Amino acid sequence: MTANPEPFPRPDTAPSVTLTGARLEFDGVPLFENLDIAVEGGRWTCLLGPSGVGKTSLLRLIAGLTDAAAGAVSCGDGARLDGRIAYMAQQDLLLPWATVLENVMLGHRLRGDRQPRGEEVDRARALLAQVGLASRETERPAALSGGQRQRVALARTLMEDRAIVLMDEPFSAVDAITRYRLQEQAAALLAGRTVLLVTHDPMEALRLGDVVHVMAGHPAHLDRPLRPTGTRPRDPADPKLRELQSDLLRRLAAAEGMS
Repeated sequence: MTANPEPFPRPDTAPSVTLTGARLEFDGVPLFENLDIAVEGGRWTCLLGPSGVGKTSLLRLIAGLTDAAAGAVSCGDGARLDGRIAYMAQQDLLLPWATVLENVMLGHRLRGDRQPRGEEVDRARALLAQVGLASRETERPAALSGGQRQRVALARTLMEDRAIVLMDEPFSAVDAITRYRLQEQAAALLAGRTVLLVTHDPMEALRLGDVVHVMAGHPAHLDRPLRPTGTRPRDPADPKLRELQSDLLRRLAAAEGMS
């Protein structure tokens, strides 16, 4: 590793994000209306719920990728959200013809930076080292396992150096052990960020989330949040976490009944 660039904002600099009075329609039918959610600064908020309830649409709305029929998204520090959000999707979305290093630096290429500065390349290499892929930077995605590809996607997300990170089921396509390890890495590498994670895995939400919501109904609403205690990533064998998991599973079963 040629540099240690300190790419992560301190917890006291990551802003909160608030969505108020949101209404979003699909084919004239509201997915949700008058929906409020507060994503606490420097912490993880996790969102679960049945498929099709509007979780991804909610992420896209906050990211500015979808226009709402009503409502407003604001930043706790009063600044604009433009240029402050990184989005990590369920699929790794790596370019098959580009090397691992080039994929990590894709954002720079898309913004027209054809010749990145030396310090930017050093930073990308440092991030690959942090996700355990320092020796794979010249390889193409086809040579990597699913878990390795997701680690490249995580490094690419971090390369954007945004204080707010939106994650849409980023670890769902890998096996259980790889998922467990990716959770560990994400908890460490995203320390101090404001994170909103959509997941279908109750234990993943409880391991990583400081605040956990279930989204349910038509139009969708958010239930009373759960607030796991302890340091992320939490031990899934912890009896207190197991108790919360039972509560969360009951809520999800009820949410399925409302879908």
